[in-house]
Amino acid sequence: MQFNTYIFILIYLPVLVTGYFFLNKINLRIGKIFLIAGNVIFYLYGGYGTALILGMGILFNFAVAKILQKKVKGNKIIFILAVISNLGMLFYFKYCNFVIENINNLLKMEFELRNVLFPLGISFFTFQQIAYIFCVYKNEIDNVCCLDYLAYITYFPKLIMGPLIESADFMVQLNDRKLKSINWENIANGIKLFSFGLFKKMVLADTFSVAVNWGYTNIDLATSMDWILIMLFYTFQIYFDFSGYTDMAIGVSDMLNIELPMNFNSPYKALTIRDFWKRWHMTLTGFLTKYIYIPLGGSRNGRIRTCLNTFLVFMASGIWHGANWTFILWGALHGLLHILDRVFAKYLERLIEPVRWMGTFMAINLLWLLFRSDSISQYHMILYNIFTFQDTSVSDGLIDCFRLPETGFLNEMLHLGYVDLRIRGMWMLIFTFAALFLCLVPENNYNCKRKNSYFYMFLASVVFIWSFICLSSESVFVYTNF
Repeated sequence: MQFNTYIFILIYLPVLVTGYFFLNKINLRIGKIFLIAGNVIFYLYGGYGTALILGMGILFNFAVAKILQKKVKGNKIIFILAVISNLGMLFYFKYCNFVIENINNLLKMEFELRNVLFPLGISFFTFQQIAYIFCVYKNEIDNVCCLDYLAYITYFPKLIMGPLIESADFMVQLNDRKLKSINWENIANGIKLFSFGLFKKMVLADTFSVAVNWGYTNIDLATSMDWILIMLFYTFQIYFDFSGYTDMAIGVSDMLNIELPMNFNSPYKALTIRDFWKRWHMTLTGFLTKYIYIPLGGSRNGRIRTCLNTFLVFMASGIWHGANWTFILWGALHGLLHILDRVFAKYLERLIEPVRWMGTFMAINLLWLLFRSDSISQYHMILYNIFTFQDTSVSDGLIDCFRLPETGFLNEMLHLGYVDLRIRGMWMLIFTFAALFLCLVPENNYNCKRKNSYFYMFLASVVFIWSFICLSSESVFVYTNF
């Protein structure tokens, strides 16, 4: 089930929130069971096969957690084997065919590809399974409770795409009796944040996605200027898509009195690559730091070792994102830029902020283009088209991607038809500058979620109605595939 659907907004969410607080008044255990049942229904909506894989992982890891809790001899070996098993499952379902394809290409073999079912959110819930047993192993969780564990792993707002949250932090909130009654301020905050997230997805991300898809289906026809714009449009698409989902997830969770951590902090305001990764997908960065970077030694063993550890973390991030050489190269290049940023930090700080911002933003754009490309050769072809700069015209097909039913309505209501005819690509320009403004000027939605002025609530109402009208064109989120 997706957040941007009628069934979620009109049926699932109201029933779950109402039922959760009503049953908590009867018995806290029943309320917790109801929440788990709602989580399972949410995931089952995506298919029984994928839910079976999640269920098997839950049974295995809960059994491991119970063993680790007993502090038996050989706990370390059990923990290591459990981590390897989880990673093995992730490898099989996500990377098996990728490895077979590369073996076939390298050795000129003809091994048959496997018909592997790809479970929704496998990267996210596998990571959180490992994090949970790690916390038990490190004695950060005193009591391994079946219901608490099930609620944590299956919690639907963060199940498929995050934000990632530490199990101990989640369970403290889950078992706090003070949070078992409706908090109308949290309900209002949650609805407002959900509305802004829905707008980001349905109006902004989905509009830019049409333009990006046009480019990748017309690679030979797109001009150099087209690709410069498409590169920028994908930068907007992936941010509004993922941060929109995060806003909705945090908003829904607020309604249930469970606070999820911030996942985005205006990442395109970053002045360096290191600053960008402190702002983008912050919970993943935190998890990779805690479970990979620090165990490798972090920054405790000299500059060379620090740089190596940093590079390995970004390689892991690239592999985690998907089974394609584009993701691996994307991770490696981000790691390299992160290292260069660290080494030359003193020199870069001497540059004026606009120059630092422009350089960082351009690097991010070029690497998002790699992230979106189907292959490295395709990426190379697109870069060649951009940097040869042979054609500066903008194709009509790209401009037409921004002609929406809403823009036609606004043209008529605001009498903009004449202006639209006189300014070629007017609505493309409006969307582009509006996206730049939203990325660079306002404070992020998470920091504003407690601000409930009349202006914010009116704005939330307008964007919700606009987004709700767009629900007829349901679309999946970019990070659903990860």
